[in-house]
Amino acid sequence: MRVRDKSKIVFARKLRREMTPPEARIWARLRVRDTGISFRRQYPIGPYVLDFYCAKARLAIEVDGLIHTVEDHPERDARRDAWLLEQGIDTYRIAASDVMADPDEVALGIWLLAKERAGI
Repeated sequence: MRVRDKSKIVFARKLRREMTPPEARIWARLRVRDTGISFRRQYPIGPYVLDFYCAKARLAIEVDGLIHTVEDHPERDARRDAWLLEQGIDTYRIAASDVMADPDEVALGIWLLAKERAGI
């Protein structure tokens, strides 16, 4: 269920240009396309923009910084995850600190999960 909301597309383009350091580190590893699995970054879908999305695996990857632990962010994340699940998309959340500590290990975990979900 991809919505062609022009404002979301413009916002996604802006996010692609202004990726956070953890997002940039993971993207440098996920963008390799020789594995049969491809990811898109800052992918607009419905009312949301996903950090990364693998269509073949129907898998959203979200890199969560500390902001996701305060105020109403956990509830908003839960609503977003529930909406995505209704669309048949699972969400895999990763702490930004884990990405910064060992991006290769995090990327490997993402690849393995995506391949498993895609049946590869």
